[in-house]
Amino acid sequence: MNALDINASADHTAARPVAIRQPQEAITLGTDSVTMRLLIDANETGGSVSTLEVSMAQGADGAAPHFHTRSDELFYVADGELQLLAGDRIVTVGAGGSIVVPKHMPHAFGATADSSARILIALMPGVERFGYFRLLDRIAKGESDFTELAAAQEEYDNHFIDAPEWWAERNANRR
Repeated sequence: MNALDINASADHTAARPVAIRQPQEAITLGTDSVTMRLLIDANETGGSVSTLEVSMAQGADGAAPHFHTRSDELFYVADGELQLLAGDRIVTVGAGGSIVVPKHMPHAFGATADSSARILIALMPGVERFGYFRLLDRIAKGESDFTELAAAQEEYDNHFIDAPEWWAERNANRR
């Protein structure tokens, strides 16, 4: 039996339907300096992944230091340069580069002082996160506050931490 015979006899029935999001269907949230395009959430993938695209103006902060307990997080840099805290390291990743941050590892990200950045983020396995990004949008618009965000850390598996070295590096680069 050759490889073609094996593939021909295998059951190729998908366990769930394909998840597709056309560009015009993505919901865009955010401010002038950071926008989030909600692509595909965990409920659409059977919990395998949740994805979004984040665009940041030059030097803009993307996410404050935090960690996840249930998911690894993939960052793919589509355009620009991303500065990222990963554990005790602060690294810069340019367009075409990627990094995977394991669950439990503290991380944060933002565009470098000299560049904007557009990134794809994938949480694997997926966690329902679109509600979290809608909450961030309401906070940015003054419709909610950080107490609601703090209360939602467990629900969205986004646990904030203090990382003074990250903020020192970010502030030093803005001068």
